[in-house]
Amino acid sequence: MATAAPAMKTAAKERIPMSSLRRTARVAGGLYLLTFISSIPAVFLLAPVLDNPDFIIGSGNDTSVLLGCLLDLINALACIGTAIALFPVVKRQNESVALGFVASRMMEAAIIVVGVVSLLSIVTLRQDLAGAVGGDTAALVTTGQSLVATRDWTFLLGPDLMAGINALLLGSLMYRSRLVPRVIPLMGLVGGPLLITASIAILFGASSLALITAVPVALWEFSLGVYLVVKGFKPSPITTGMSVPAIPTPIVVSKESK
Repeated sequence: MATAAPAMKTAAKERIPMSSLRRTARVAGGLYLLTFISSIPAVFLLAPVLDNPDFIIGSGNDTSVLLGCLLDLINALACIGTAIALFPVVKRQNESVALGFVASRMMEAAIIVVGVVSLLSIVTLRQDLAGAVGGDTAALVTTGQSLVATRDWTFLLGPDLMAGINALLLGSLMYRSRLVPRVIPLMGLVGGPLLITASIAILFGASSLALITAVPVALWEFSLGVYLVVKGFKPSPITTGMSVPAIPTPIVVSKESK
């Protein structure tokens, strides 16, 4: 008499569960929204140092400027985070373009940090040298204006120029992969060249156009963030292998005894 005692073994396929893909979308979308949550208040918090040439020789509380710098740092880290979160997905569409997006996003963050350091330098000079006996106030004001000018240039090259490049790179990946409704990346594909053109024009002395031309890119990034948080990625050929949950493959091992 023979009896079979089956023993079940499972071999998980190398696929990423649906929950992981959904989580990736939420993280990326949340980080995009974080860039807005951090950067918009920073504009108002940094106004005292950016708009007042005599800030460096004045007195008072530096808390608002320090908080604004902290928010800008959070914005820079969130920029890097969006690229890291999206890269494993969008590289399936075009890895070279995806790497370019990561590099440009990191470049944007680095430029933002340079601007933050210049403003923190003003705060340090204000605390250490302003009001000092025999201090050269004229030289301090000149130094402060130079540091503010540095920050202004970083704002043009980072959140403006690099943001336009980011919109072109990620927008093309999202448009071709259909991971989100095409109207969303289309805003980036239209706004990116406009923002790049305006930034280069300002670089060579044209009047300020970046504020108007930045609107489509801002709408693209905000819409992308909201959609990824609320809806996640749409079904796409590039996520087919990622979105199917791993199905255990049973291996039956039977023992026969006589």
